Parts: sequence; C-alpha cells; structure tokens
Amino acid sequence: MTAREEVLARIRTALGDGGGAPDEAPRAYRTSAGLGTPTLIGLLTERLHDYGTSVRRCAPDEVPAAVRQALADRGARRVVLPAGLDLTGPGGGGPGGDGPGGDGPGGGLDGVTLIGDDDLSPAALDAADGVVTTAALAIAETGTIVLDGGPGQGRRALSLIPDYHLCIVRTGQIVGIVPEALGRLDPGRPQTWISGPSATSDIELDRVQGVHGPRTLEVILAGP
Repeated sequence: MTAREEVLARIRTALGDGGGAPDEAPRAYRTSAGLGTPTLIGLLTERLHDYGTSVRRCAPDEVPAAVRQALADRGARRVVLPAGLDLTGPGGGGPGGDGPGGDGPGGGLDGVTLIGDDDLSPAALDAADGVVTTAALAIAETGTIVLDGGPGQGRRALSLIPDYHLCIVRTGQIVGIVPEALGRLDPGRPQTWISGPSATSDIELDRVQGVHGPRTLEVILAGP
C-alpha cells in the first residue's frame, strides 16, 4: 500500500458509514454588525486613518469638485480613468474618456488630462500620476475597500501599478463586517481587497510602502 492509499483509507475509516461530512458547517459567527450609517462612516474613517489613508467627505453631487481638489493637492496632472467613470458631470457617473477635463457641469477637472484605460501597458500606467476609481463596497470594521472590476473600477492593474490611487466610495456602499461584504459580492468576479496603501516590512520591521501597489491611497466618501 502506498502512502497515498493509506491516507485515503484512514479518511474512509474516519468517515465511517454515516454518509461523509455534513452538508453545511454550523455558522455561529456574526453576519451583521447592526450599525447605522453614521456609525459605519465614522468607523471606516477611523480604520482608514489607522492605515495612513487620507479621507475626504463630500455630497454626492460634489464628487468632481472633490476629485479635482484631491488631484490638485497631489499635484497630479495626468490621471487614468477606467471605463464607466466620468468626472465632468454631476456626481461623477457615466462612461469615462480621453482628453483634458474642462469646466463642465459639476466643476470639471480643468488642468488635468484624463486618460481612458484602453488596455494601457504597465509602463503607461506607471508613467501616469495616478488613477481614480470607484469601488464595489467598503468594510468599516477592517477599513477595507473592495473592487470587483465593475463600471468605474477597471481591471486589477489599475489599482496595483500607479503610485497614487484615489478611490470614490458612496456612503451607502459601506458594510460593517466581512460576512456582510461576502453576501453582497459576486464570487465569480475578480476581487481586489485593499486595506490601506501597499506596504511590507522586512525582518527588522522596516516598513516600506509601494512594493506591490500604490504608495498612496486616498478615499473620497460621497454621501449625506
């Protein structure tokens, strides 16, 4: 008898004749935080600050102006936008596109060149000053932003290669804990879970940011 056959035989013996493992494990963990929106916003903001992430608040129709101010403070002049994100209209919705921003409805992005992501190369993404995306949702307890490649979020490379990531999160997208997030997310979509700027530490605990993602993450929370 080989080692593999012995292991499988022991498993069969342990399972016995009871039909194998139970269909579903008991779930005694929390499935909801039971928190109201103001509490969720406060908790998410606190967690993001703990990670060194800047947070800006604005009303839904002030998103383009908030993005413009964030980019101006950063000194960003060439910014990548994924398909499905338009920052020149009220609320920043609709398809994205190439070309310089103007003084359109909602304030526009004058002085910033908005580059639509048409399968840009890694070198082109690295050469940009940053990327602006939306998100699928945010988890307050862990301070995590989740992207799933939906409209306004783009492919995974957008949140990994540019050195600066400005992410727009609607306050209605905030959930309390991870099980709530899993209940909303489609497991078939390519998810990226982001908890603060990319960072790692060596054996001497020297922290280095930007190793496998943006050095700077900034979040705009849009909502009442």
